[in-house]
Amino acid sequence: MESLSSEQHRLAGEQRTRRLRILGLDAAEAEATFDRVARLAASFTQSPLAMVNFINDERQMFRGMYVPTSSPEDPVDTDGGGIPFDLSNLAREAPGDYGFCPHVVAQQSQLALDDVFDYPRFKGNPLVNDLGVRSYLGTPLRDNTGMVLGTVCVADFQPRNWDAKIRQGMQELTETLLSEFKLRDSLLAQQQELFAVFDGAPFPIMLTEGPDHLLRYANGKQGQAFGMVPQFSPARHVLPGLDRIGVFNAMDDALRMGRTTTLPQVSLRTYDSPAPQDFSFLCTPVRTSPSAPFKGVLTVAMNTTGQGYGGAESQAFAANVQQRFEQLGGGALSDRMPGR
Repeated sequence: MESLSSEQHRLAGEQRTRRLRILGLDAAEAEATFDRVARLAASFTQSPLAMVNFINDERQMFRGMYVPTSSPEDPVDTDGGGIPFDLSNLAREAPGDYGFCPHVVAQQSQLALDDVFDYPRFKGNPLVNDLGVRSYLGTPLRDNTGMVLGTVCVADFQPRNWDAKIRQGMQELTETLLSEFKLRDSLLAQQQELFAVFDGAPFPIMLTEGPDHLLRYANGKQGQAFGMVPQFSPARHVLPGLDRIGVFNAMDDALRMGRTTTLPQVSLRTYDSPAPQDFSFLCTPVRTSPSAPFKGVLTVAMNTTGQGYGGAESQAFAANVQQRFEQLGGGALSDRMPGR
């Protein structure tokens, strides 16, 4: 039974969302580690549907998913009862109140529904009508701090007996992801050391993530020159002055092409100077391991009017940072944002 008040649920959702953002998990993107766990869950329980589901305060994100396929090599038996719907294009996200996983997160305990129709509270759930789900087993997905971030769940299109062995096996499988969260936290600590170098830089630096350029980090000089803005905000919208002169277009190009782009010699007014200043912007796509796709952009603004930093220095700086990021290995971008 859910014992938290609505206000406690709201606060818990906000805390969970922030934690997901810190870990780089607050997006509906497929990830091999979580897809593998979903497949193992489906195979272990002989279920046609399995997910690793992260839930923020607005939506559910299935970063790990196993759905039925027509491949003869698929080890999961989906013949019993048939598959009433085509799940080949099943989306990797859903509204925050959809299905049964939100109940698992709310009560922070495993939920086993042998037959959804036996539970008046759940039989009218949209998941039953949309996908034909008749049975469900969801296990809370806790990180290494003990916070419930979502679920590892399996479902079937016919009634099932989720016995103690299956429930315990799902619990143990879910716990294998603790090492993933520990690794991400370790990488975050290393990245904070790298950002400590940025804090003392005499030129503005910001690190953004994704096509919306969510602001993950900005050093003090960035805030002094272009304005203090909230972390995780869409930088293009909260830094309109930079958008007007084309900085974010250059960042778009860097992320799309996977190579450094420059915006040379643009003039704009800054918060820390009464006169317009000339800047050269260097936008470098960054990734967190050599084999990972580019997910972020490191933007360095060199003041060519007041400080006289040349292009060679900024390019060397950005190249060094790119190398340092790749040396950290796969993981999430840092939560730290000095100067807020």
